[in-house]
Amino acid sequence: MNDPKQTYSEAFDRLVAIMDELRVKCPWDRKQTTQTLRQMTIEETYELGDAIIENDWKGIKEELGDLLLHIVFYTKIATEQNAFTLEEVITGISEKLIRRHPHIYPPDGGMAGLKAVQTEEDVKQNWEQLKLKEGKKSVLSGVPKSLPALVKAMRLQEKAKQVGFEWETPAQVWEKVEEESGELQEVVQSADAEKINEEFGDLLFSLINYARFLKVDAEAALEGTNKKFINRFTRMEALAAEKKTTLAALSLVEMDTLWNKAKAEARK
Repeated sequence: MNDPKQTYSEAFDRLVAIMDELRVKCPWDRKQTTQTLRQMTIEETYELGDAIIENDWKGIKEELGDLLLHIVFYTKIATEQNAFTLEEVITGISEKLIRRHPHIYPPDGGMAGLKAVQTEEDVKQNWEQLKLKEGKKSVLSGVPKSLPALVKAMRLQEKAKQVGFEWETPAQVWEKVEEESGELQEVVQSADAEKINEEFGDLLFSLINYARFLKVDAEAALEGTNKKFINRFTRMEALAAEKKTTLAALSLVEMDTLWNKAKAEARK
C-alpha cells in the first residue's frame, strides 16, 4: 500500500534497497546480465509507447515504473562490475542537462558560437552544436542504430534540419515524393529487385519527410492505421462467423462487402 507521506527520495531509496535484496536472494534476479535484460527493456519501452498512444495514464504510470526498475537493475549490475554507480548516472544526466541548456545555466565562457534562444527550434539547433563540441563527429551520430527504420528516418531528418539541411515548404517536399514515386514506377517496369527495393525506400523516406512538414508523427499515424485495420478485419471475421462461414471461404467481392460494412459500423 502506498504511503502518502513518503517522499519521492524515500520511495526511490526503497526501490534501490529492494533491488539490492533481490539481487542477493532471488535466483532469477541474480542470474540477469545487461545482455539478458536488453530485450526486456526494449519490450518495456514499447509497452510504454502503447500506453502513451492509448492515453492510458494508469498504464503509463505502471510502464514508467517498469522502466525505472530496469535503470536501477542496470546500475546495480554496473556497480558489481565496478563500472559506474547509480549516483554517477544521476549526476551525469544532471550535468548534461545544465550543459545542454546554456540559455538557462550560462557557462563561464558565455554563449559563444550559439544562437540566442527565442524558440524551440533555437534550442534544438544549439543542442546539435553543443553535442559536436562534446566530441560527436556528426550531427547524425546520436541516432541509435537499433531504432526501427521509420522512427530512425524521422530522427535523421530532424537532426539534419538543425544544421539547415531542410526543404523550405511542404510543396517542395511533395514534389520530391512525386519524383520518388515516378522513379519507383520506372524501376518496377525493369523488374530489377535491388533497384525496386532502393527506390521504394527512397519513396518511404520522402513520405516520412512530408509527414514531418505536416507536423504528423509518421510512426503514430501508421500505428493508428494498423489498429484501424485490425479492428475492421476482426469485425469482418465476426460478420463472416455470423453467416456460419469464414473469410477464406468467401470471394474477394464478398469480403469487400463485409469490409465496407465493418467500415460503416466503425464510423457510427
